[in-house]
Amino acid sequence: MKGFYHSMLTNYDLLFGINTSNRGRYQNKHQQYFPYEGTPYLHLQQLFAAFPLSPTDHLIDIGSGKGRLLFYAHYHFKCRVTGVEINEQLQRIAQQNKHQYFKKHPGENSIISLVHQRAELYDIPPTGNVFYLFNPFSLEIFESLMTRISQSADKDPRDISLILYYPKEEYREFLQKQTNFQLLEKVDIPGISAINPQECFKIYRRLRY
Repeated sequence: MKGFYHSMLTNYDLLFGINTSNRGRYQNKHQQYFPYEGTPYLHLQQLFAAFPLSPTDHLIDIGSGKGRLLFYAHYHFKCRVTGVEINEQLQRIAQQNKHQYFKKHPGENSIISLVHQRAELYDIPPTGNVFYLFNPFSLEIFESLMTRISQSADKDPRDISLILYYPKEEYREFLQKQTNFQLLEKVDIPGISAINPQECFKIYRRLRY
């Protein structure tokens, strides 16, 4: 957990040597996919203080954009991370960020994977056990993705954690009524979640059988 207790004012983009700002417009050819927005670093600190990862985890960010979550998780926990992104422009920026990140923090760069693919077509690897989503697409695509995740867990039994940031009600209803995922924990953002209850993380768990 290298540097996990940095000051809340840490400029992580500067620390990592990357650029993951929300500035810029990135055209998406697929209407069911939503615009890029990186999860605020302060919120990531809150999430992972409550839900730390281990080096044996494989975190997969669906709709990974410029890769902010990937570099943050790898830096602190040294776990394998994969970003799945449909937008070519964002994918190129993420690749540049990966190159710059390893210039500042040398290591085995295969532990950070960047996949240019539609979420509903992505082949879930048997090592993937933590999935992160920040409302990247429609309910239809979410349902397809969850089916693929569940099928992967059936084929290669393992516990699966699903982290939803700013979770949609329709996502939550689907998980509750049509999947084996159970709500494990809700992580609020101090001073923010009380004003906007949707501004939180919800962590779901599907146990191996």
